[in-house]
Amino acid sequence: MEKYFGLIEDALRAYPFGGEPAELYEPIRYVLSLGGKRIRPVLTLMSCEMFDADYEKALFPALGIEVFHNFTLLHDDIMDKAPLRRGQATVHTKWNENIAILSGDVMLVRAYELFAKTNDKYLRTVLQKFNKCAAEVCEGQQYDMNYETEQRIAEEDYLEMIRLKTAVLLATAIEIGAVVGGADEATSSALYDFGINIGLGFQLKDDLLDVYGDSEKFGKRSGGDIIANKKTWLLIKALEKAEGAELRELNKWLDVREFDNKEKVSAVMKIYDNLGVKYLCEFKMNSYFSKAKTIFDSLDLPEEKKIPLRELTQKLMDRQR
Repeated sequence: MEKYFGLIEDALRAYPFGGEPAELYEPIRYVLSLGGKRIRPVLTLMSCEMFDADYEKALFPALGIEVFHNFTLLHDDIMDKAPLRRGQATVHTKWNENIAILSGDVMLVRAYELFAKTNDKYLRTVLQKFNKCAAEVCEGQQYDMNYETEQRIAEEDYLEMIRLKTAVLLATAIEIGAVVGGADEATSSALYDFGINIGLGFQLKDDLLDVYGDSEKFGKRSGGDIIANKKTWLLIKALEKAEGAELRELNKWLDVREFDNKEKVSAVMKIYDNLGVKYLCEFKMNSYFSKAKTIFDSLDLPEEKKIPLRELTQKLMDRQR
């Protein structure tokens, strides 16, 4: 993991995103300096290395994916009016919304600039796959915003939203690495499906950890989604299963505008526990992880080639934060 991470960090620090006007380019360097696990570009490099020992040939598309990911976060923070990102002031808070929008626009341009450095043999395929992914990520964000004002959401609609908003970028990161490494279409497509299932399970785990995770390990206050009435899989399933007094109690907490945070989290968690939605969510999450494992195991590659990607995805499945 360290060799991939170090390569990505060094390349991001060295890349000439721009100089003047400073207000346009400083926010880009700032948001990229906030860190993060760099999971997506690491997955691109690991996937490439399964097919070609020269994994650095996938560095530029890997960087493109990371810059695009941070561009989406920058614009999402504006839409969500979020004051913090990774414990630091968001760009629109530190500067202003107009600067954040423009800096995000340039980040998207720079992402394409990085993708354009891909080997010509694979460039058209890589761009086609990335373009499809980029549009779908935006579709997922729009659905997420639409659902903020809807009282009820079907489970399948929520799963489609998180597939678009979260899973497709992770899956495309893996697929592009395989393409640049020289994998055939059937294999790169199988790795995309593997990534989709990992991504869906990853987001469901995020939903679980927000409510049931150790806040010190998770890095967020417990129950933040409950406090914000965020429509997670847990809430959607609870609204589907609750009846009578329990449904009235749940709706009361969804409708109330002034409340004690701890009291609301405790009350809603009790409803979740009574309805067994934690275990239902774990079952759903594990079903996606199981599908991913089946796909990965079926790849016709020497086992030693699979070890880095297998170990990293296992860490994603086991994470507690």
